[in-house]
Amino acid sequence: MPEKAATERSPPSLSFSGSGFLVLYQIGAVQALWEMAPDIIKSAPKVYGASAGSLIAAAVVFKTNLDELQKTFLEAAIEARKTIPGPFYPCFNLTGFLKKALLKFVPDNAHELATGRLHVALTRLSDGKNILVSDFKSKEEVIQALICSCFVPFYCGIVPPSFRGVRYIDGGFTNFQPLFDHTSMITVSPFTGEIDICPRDCPVSHYCLQICNTSFQLSAQNMCRVSYSLFPPSSILLREFYCQGYKDAILFLKTSNRLKIPNSKSRKIQKSC
Repeated sequence: MPEKAATERSPPSLSFSGSGFLVLYQIGAVQALWEMAPDIIKSAPKVYGASAGSLIAAAVVFKTNLDELQKTFLEAAIEARKTIPGPFYPCFNLTGFLKKALLKFVPDNAHELATGRLHVALTRLSDGKNILVSDFKSKEEVIQALICSCFVPFYCGIVPPSFRGVRYIDGGFTNFQPLFDHTSMITVSPFTGEIDICPRDCPVSHYCLQICNTSFQLSAQNMCRVSYSLFPPSSILLREFYCQGYKDAILFLKTSNRLKIPNSKSRKIQKSC
């Protein structure tokens, strides 16, 4: 009983699922948390992320400018939509885009800020085992771990990247929502399921699968979101996902009695959404 009480008093950690181009949803959710309940982010002892969710986990740890981050992903989506094959078009280099963006947003002391707090999910190529990396020796190692976590074979390239001499692929393949069933964890995902912050589709006659360490509701809306995560929709629709993430985070804060008094900027965002 004392151990349980201590767990309930401890600040919750954060977990961001794989999301692809729907990473805009998670940016909106983090924006709402920063503005309406900043203590949740500041006090989170650990921040987990898989695939594109690892980029948002890193943004939380490094206190990245979310407006600039949103703009960067929108630009990538616009570039991917220029041809019919989209991200599969040879001239669209998603890994190259990630490297350029990470060099811009990851601070020089990233390894000091990330060690022990940022946990990046990777899938080891040799045996398909999931690895959570939380120890970093340099800024370059942080960037390489994030690139490995986002690498989808053939979608991002043919030769998988390596971290400390070992090749890895997308962490979402084996750990889509890191520690999603942990008792002291706030989970964020752009896909409907038994997740704390996620879209809420009609639950009637829908079934939730427990797969790849996450909860996924079988619905037409969710299948459409999977498509959008790989093949980005228009910028207008992606901004709607950003607003949806913002509003869903507010709903979570209200239902869990964590909502603080909103400031003028948050009121402006709510109005625009």
